[in-house]
Amino acid sequence: MNHSEEIYDAVMDLARRRGFFWGSFEIYGGVAGFYDYGPLGVLLKRRIQDLWLKYFVYSNDMVVEVETPIINPRVIFKASGHEESFTDPVTECLKCGRIYRVDHLLKEVLGVEAEGLSPEEYKRIIVEKNVKCPACSGELAEPSYTLLLFKTEIGPYKGSLGYLRPENAQGMFVNFANVLRVTRNKLPLGIAQVGKVARNEISPRQGLLRLREFTIMEMEFFFDPENVSEDIREYLSQELLNEKLNVLTAEDREKGVSEPRTYTVGELIESSIVKTPWLALWMGVGNIFLRSLGIDPNRTRFIEKLPKERAHYSAQTFDQEVKTEKYGWTEVAGYAYRTTYDLERHIMFSNADLTFFKRFEKPLEETVKKAYPSVSKIREVFGDVYSEVMKKLSEKQPTELYALLENTGFIEVDGSKLGREFFIFKEEVEKIHGVKIVPHVVEPSFGLERLLYVVLENSLKTREEKTVLALPPQIAPYHVAVFPLVTGSKPEHRRIVELARKTYWDLINAGFNCIYDDDGSIGRRYARVDEIGVPLAVTVDYQSIEDETVTVRDRDTTQQERVHLDDLKKYLAEKLGITVF
Repeated sequence: MNHSEEIYDAVMDLARRRGFFWGSFEIYGGVAGFYDYGPLGVLLKRRIQDLWLKYFVYSNDMVVEVETPIINPRVIFKASGHEESFTDPVTECLKCGRIYRVDHLLKEVLGVEAEGLSPEEYKRIIVEKNVKCPACSGELAEPSYTLLLFKTEIGPYKGSLGYLRPENAQGMFVNFANVLRVTRNKLPLGIAQVGKVARNEISPRQGLLRLREFTIMEMEFFFDPENVSEDIREYLSQELLNEKLNVLTAEDREKGVSEPRTYTVGELIESSIVKTPWLALWMGVGNIFLRSLGIDPNRTRFIEKLPKERAHYSAQTFDQEVKTEKYGWTEVAGYAYRTTYDLERHIMFSNADLTFFKRFEKPLEETVKKAYPSVSKIREVFGDVYSEVMKKLSEKQPTELYALLENTGFIEVDGSKLGREFFIFKEEVEKIHGVKIVPHVVEPSFGLERLLYVVLENSLKTREEKTVLALPPQIAPYHVAVFPLVTGSKPEHRRIVELARKTYWDLINAGFNCIYDDDGSIGRRYARVDEIGVPLAVTVDYQSIEDETVTVRDRDTTQQERVHLDDLKKYLAEKLGITVF
C-alpha cells in the first residue's frame, strides 16, 4: 500500500471509529453518495461553517444571510438554465452495466483532462485509445449527457414538477428585490446562504468529495460595474491587497503551462487577470479562510476554467484547489463572475422587477417627447365608446404612445387604428433622478464536506505511533478536555472529582466547548482527546484540592503548565486565540 492510500485509510478509519462520519443506510447495504455525520463530524462541520461565515459575512457590512427552500418549482431551473445545461457526460459498460462519468473515466484511465467535450468527441477518444470498462474490460456504450437535477412532485397525487436545488444561488437571486429593500437599497450587496443541495451524480466513488447530498456555503455578491473602483476602495485593505495567491490562468493553461504563478490580490487587479476586482477580493478572502483552517498556502492554488469548462452562467471562473494525498489537486471552492445572467433570466421568466435604482448625485434634465390622447377627437369619432378607448390608451405612458406612433404611425385599440391626428404632441423637460440597472454578480461557493475531508487529511499526524489530529483551535470540535486524575470512593478522590466537575461546568458556562472524560488511565485519556483534535486538556489532581491549581497540557507540544483556577479561563482563551463570555 502506498503512502497516499495509507493516509486515506487512516482518515477513514479515524472518521468511522471516533464518530466523524460513515456511510448512510449501512444496515441496508448503503447507498453511494450519501454520508451520515456523527457527534464529532457535526461539531467540526459547524466550526468550519462558522469560520466561513466569520470571513465572508460577519467581517464586513456588505453581506447578509438568508435561508430558502431546498425544493424549487420547475420554473426556477428553466429560468436559470439548469434544466437545459446542468448535465454531465455518461457512458455505460455494455457487459457489467456499471455507469461512468466519461470525463472522469478518461482522466482516471488516460490521465487526460477532457471536461466540456461533445458526446462525439468523447466517443472518438474512447475508440482511438481503446478505453474499456475498468471493472470488467467490457465495451462502453456511446456517451451522452444526463440531467443531474433530482426530480420531485410538489403536492400530492399528480403534483407539479419540482427539483431539489443543486446550488443555493437561485434562492438568493429570486429574493434579490426583497433583500435589497430590507437593506435600504444599497449596492454593493452580498446575499449568503449555507444549506443542503442535491445532485444526482452519475457514479460517486470519491468519499466526501463527490456526494449526491451535501452542504454548500455560497454568496451572491451584487455590484454596479460602473462604480467598482469607488465601492471597493474601502474594503481592499493593504493586507488583502498583499495577499499572495497561486494562480494558473486560462491563458497559461492554453500555452501548456502547468505550474501556477504567484500574484498578490493587487497584481490580479492591476494586470486585469480578473474581469472584475471584486472577484480578486473574494479570492483573497478565500485564501485567508483556507489558511485559517490550517491548510498550507503552498498546497493551494486557483485554476482558471477554460471557456468550454465554465458553467453556462459564467463569464470567468476560478476553482480553488487543495493538494490532497489521496486525490491530488481537489476543488474545494469556485469563484464565478455570473455578470447579469441570472437576474436577467428571472426578469424574463417572472416579469418581476429585479433591478437596482441607481440614483444620480444631481438630477439630470432631459427633454422628453410625449403623445397625449385628444379627448375631443376621440369622442367625435368613437361616440359612446370613447371612454373605453381612453381607458385602453391610459394603460400606456405618454412616452410609450409617442414611441409607438413614431415606429408604426398608429396605435391599435380593439381593432381600430388611431393615427397621429388622435393625439396631441408635446416636448417636456423632466428631471431624471436615476436609472434602473441590472447588477453584476460575483459568486464564491464552497463545498463544506470537501473542506471537512481536506481538513482531516491535512491535520492528521502521528506521534510515537499514536494518532494526533492537529486541528486549529478555532475549528476543533472541543476546545478543552477536563479530567479528574483519579476516581474512587476515598474522600480525596471524591474531592478531585467534584472539583473537576465544577471546573468543567465553569468552563462550559464561560463559553468554552468542553468534553469531560474520567474513563481509564490519564495517558489513555490524553491519547483519546489528541486523536479527536482537542487542543488543551485540564487535569485536576491531588495538588488541585490543596492550592486550586490544575495542569494544562498542550496537544501539539505535550508540554504542561500549572495554572490557578482563578486564571484558568483567561489562560485558556489566550492559548486558544478565542473570545469567550
